[in-house]
Amino acid sequence: MAATSKRLEFLQKHTAAGSQDAFAWYGLAMEYRALDRHDEALATFEKLRELAPDYVPMYLMCGQMLEKLGRANEARAWLEAGLTAARSKNDMHALNEIEAALSALE
Repeated sequence: MAATSKRLEFLQKHTAAGSQDAFAWYGLAMEYRALDRHDEALATFEKLRELAPDYVPMYLMCGQMLEKLGRANEARAWLEAGLTAARSKNDMHALNEIEAALSALE
């Protein structure tokens, strides 16, 4: 747990300092997700989406988290946005993963 706390603390400081680094914001969202701090994870994913709407991995991870929480409509919205982002970046691997997640949701 100490490593997780240090990682969380580092990412919180880094992003609070005004970082525009998408990977740092994604890391923070994923850390919150791993700690079952879902509201903070969602808020962080939303902030990342504002900063870097083309950061494809967030859509799948946030969609899966929302599905796990029983929030299927929100999950679907994130996953569908992820399809658009993956297509625009021609990221076929992510596109396939997101399509599979959407299929499992329906």
